Amino acid sequence: MANNLKQFLDKLDSASELKRISVPVNPHLEITEIADRVCKSNGPALLFEKVDGYEYPLLINAFGSFERMSIALNCNSFDDIAKKIETLLKTSAPATFKEKLKMLFTLKDIASFLPKTVKSAPCKHKVFTDGALLDRLPIQQCWPQDGGPFITLPLVITKDPNSGIQNIGMYRMQKYSNTQTGMHWHYNKDGARHYKKYCEAGKRMPVAVALGGIPSVIYSATAPLPPDIPELVFAGFLEGKSIETIKCETNDLLVPAESDFIIEGYIDPHDERIEGPFGDHTGFYSAADKYPVFNVTCITARENAIYPSTVVGRPPMEDCFMAKATERIFLPVIKMIVPEICDINLPIEGVFHNCILVSIDKNYAGQAQKVIHALWGMGQMSSAKCIVIFDKDVNLKDYSHVLWKLYNNVDPLRDMIITQGPLDTLDHSAPSACYGGKIGIDATRKFKEEGMNRDWPDEIKMSDDIKTFVDKRWKEYGF
Repeated sequence: MANNLKQFLDKLDSASELKRISVPVNPHLEITEIADRVCKSNGPALLFEKVDGYEYPLLINAFGSFERMSIALNCNSFDDIAKKIETLLKTSAPATFKEKLKMLFTLKDIASFLPKTVKSAPCKHKVFTDGALLDRLPIQQCWPQDGGPFITLPLVITKDPNSGIQNIGMYRMQKYSNTQTGMHWHYNKDGARHYKKYCEAGKRMPVAVALGGIPSVIYSATAPLPPDIPELVFAGFLEGKSIETIKCETNDLLVPAESDFIIEGYIDPHDERIEGPFGDHTGFYSAADKYPVFNVTCITARENAIYPSTVVGRPPMEDCFMAKATERIFLPVIKMIVPEICDINLPIEGVFHNCILVSIDKNYAGQAQKVIHALWGMGQMSSAKCIVIFDKDVNLKDYSHVLWKLYNNVDPLRDMIITQGPLDTLDHSAPSACYGGKIGIDATRKFKEEGMNRDWPDEIKMSDDIKTFVDKRWKEYGF
């Protein structure tokens, strides 16, 4: 178990999952090119010990493999966490996705994972209120057409002004100056909802940004949790203990005590500025647009702090492995709502909103269409552009098997649902932002009630006795 980023690096080192680079490197494009090559060749995490012009080392690709994600989340496999969630969910059967997760994180056992506030913390070892603030940090410019340097792995902490409930989200931040950044939260994110409430009230919005710290806390900021489930409670669930927090120096927000850096500040109502372009996880640049301006009032740092970063672009990249962890961990919750689902695969190439593959235990006509519409009505799944449904015997990880079934089982006129609806903000192919065409495909075996007027053919399979007989003689054949 890693209680901070330094301990996480020690674990990666022991597992031969970390490479230290001691020669000077430039955060302007050079680090990106190195990290991109290493990530796409399934290479290790990279610790750049000497970043030109900066005192702090930069860590990147720390989560860029299934092995490193398992180390970060203290598990042998993501299915271990999924089974833990599944066991807890079986204690009750509320109706909706939101109700299930609320129930999960209000059980007596989970209450012990509530964050605990402390009076002193490692993240307060150094306090900077003037002089170089953001200029102290080795913030990367990732791609040539980016609007500037971006903080790419921030844990942005905001608070609902009405309920007082805090949220942690991961929203990129373009550095404008030593004391200002953009705050790129999409309209459907909790940070944006909080900001809207502050604007309506005409009040300044306090914001804090944590960098580094406990790996499970970093991951939790990306998890698809409902607005009223604190990310630090989920991180506590992953850690098996409470996450310690401490109050900021210049506002009342509580931040993770083990963070490497805390950037404190505020956003004034309706104060917005052009942010971007940005080389995004789709592999294309997302366009420049207006977003709120974050004003920095203070930065605190732990002793021997490490600046964590990531780079996104054409997959596979580091963020893909974080998203794959989410796919496995939250599968039990999806299956509780749509029980006929057997498995789900969000292909990396589909950047997790363009394509969802699903296998189901099909028992009646129209069941595939029912599942398609159920998923389109479920949280972040509502942004899915393409959902394909297969029978339960299809291995969704075997793309040869998947494509064989897709190409052979589908009649376009009968088995495709073409509609319109919400899409991910980053879908550049849509005619309008966040709205456009969607497709659902039924690639299951068809029943007569579904318009199949012929008998469905049997698949070619060898008999089990012959397979066993050949297995026993395999070496005799000279193989």
